[in-house]
Amino acid sequence: MGVEFNHTIIWCRDRHVSADFFAAIYGLAEPVDFYHFCVVRLAHGVFLDFAEKDGPIAPQHYAMLVDESTFDALLSRIETRRLTYWADPMRSRAGEINHNDGGRGLYFEDPDGHILEALTVPYGGFTRKVEG
Repeated sequence: MGVEFNHTIIWCRDRHVSADFFAAIYGLAEPVDFYHFCVVRLAHGVFLDFAEKDGPIAPQHYAMLVDESTFDALLSRIETRRLTYWADPMRSRAGEINHNDGGRGLYFEDPDGHILEALTVPYGGFTRKVEG
């Protein structure tokens, strides 16, 4: 089978708020509770397990590859909610999207300050097979 990504834990203040936000923005199925997690299912059997944490949340970056129609719908939901988005991870180009590697991409923050990204083409020409 090789190595496949299965799940990660995303620390947050309120697992339901964060999971619902993520699922709504990306147009995914409603999250489900599983033990002390609120779980969002992605494609290919990958899961995001939102878990609550006391104290500061260290912002992380989560990039999601999406198709063109999903990107359009995601951007519309971001604009409807009047969320700030950027074309770059340094957050210097507000209200813009990028066109890196011939695709489209943007960055925005979730309720806990994690930097979420949506892109339509993998950066650097990478495909599912990475050599090196």
